Amino acid sequence: MTLLPYLLIICAYLIGSISAAIVISKLMGLPDPRTMGSKNPGATNVLRYGGKKAAILTLLGDSLKGLIPVLVARYLGLSFEWLVLIAIAAFLGHLFSVYYGFKGGKGVATAMGIYLGLNPIIGLAVIATWLSAAFAFNLSSLSALIATLLAPFYFYYITRSVPLLIGLLFITALIYWKHENNIKEILEGTEDKIVD
Repeated sequence: MTLLPYLLIICAYLIGSISAAIVISKLMGLPDPRTMGSKNPGATNVLRYGGKKAAILTLLGDSLKGLIPVLVARYLGLSFEWLVLIAIAAFLGHLFSVYYGFKGGKGVATAMGIYLGLNPIIGLAVIATWLSAAFAFNLSSLSALIATLLAPFYFYYITRSVPLLIGLLFITALIYWKHENNIKEILEGTEDKIVD
């Protein structure tokens, strides 16, 4: 068996481990996101203290970490099973970065990149779900939780791939785990709104 898929898994993890929030903040002369606000190295936290430009760049960077490895794997014609493993590797890199003491962000933007890489149309449907929930509830984390919960079922409905369903449910479970505090705040009504 060729070593290529295994090398892609390693590369996906290493790419996923690069924190766009930390890199962008440093390049723009902003404070380290791990020391500000929610202390989460993600676009929402960067938005609160760094502004829209820094947040958009962070969102783009974190999304590309999920998108690029999956697109490369698709271009090489790898099976859904390998696509899932490569996607999970990139995602785990974001959550447990080898460059930052195996700590990282909550994974929503990287997951969105993964969805787009797996299937652009379904990926856009997931993003549309996030936007619709954000418009309805004005809560970033709740919108992310709704969109990432539905994403595996969107993909299964179209692809009927069980490995893909299992892999995406695993990603969803990790996102919910990383949002444990946000879930508590949502239930208590204390979660920060996207726009005050």
